[in-house]
Amino acid sequence: MLDLKRHLFKGFEIKIAKIFSFLPFSPNHYTLISIFFAIISSYFIIRQKLILAILFFLIAGFLDFIDGAVARSKNISTKTGAYLDTIADRWVEGILLFGLLFLPLPKILLPGSVWIFLILFGSFLTTYAKAAAKEKGLVEKELKGGFLSRGERIILLLLSLISGTIDPSFILMTYFFILIAFLANFTALERICSALKTGT
Repeated sequence: MLDLKRHLFKGFEIKIAKIFSFLPFSPNHYTLISIFFAIISSYFIIRQKLILAILFFLIAGFLDFIDGAVARSKNISTKTGAYLDTIADRWVEGILLFGLLFLPLPKILLPGSVWIFLILFGSFLTTYAKAAAKEKGLVEKELKGGFLSRGERIILLLLSLISGTIDPSFILMTYFFILIAFLANFTALERICSALKTGT
């Protein structure tokens, strides 16, 4: 849903763009650096140092926001940059989920690793449903929206990390993963149904 509400953050985006436009980095640099910070975050997740993991995860997310803001501010948005940004988004999310696999998550209906896989599956299928609908000509404009787009997934993943600092048993964190897994796959189905309905 947040991908349809970007206009609400326009004022903040303009202010951020003014600050970071003066640095000698291109939008693509910010995109690539965000992957580096995601790797650091994942490392600290594996080491169960969740406060540091949260810090570097926030930096990675902020850099992902900066790249688009700077590109639009300087009027240098390109198809290559947009493509790289999309790929980097998948890398960042996948890297984070990889780190979570190493946590001693309790079994709630299914092993914790299965819930993480289902999050990854739903996340990538949500994105692919959008890309495939455009590629196959079912829609003219990209499918956006849905109950749990990337913005909401990232917020919930962040909250799950915060819950891990509160509950060392990781039970609360696992319930977050179950919620994200269900909503991510539900959103993928939403987009698939929307594409099929539009294409008929």
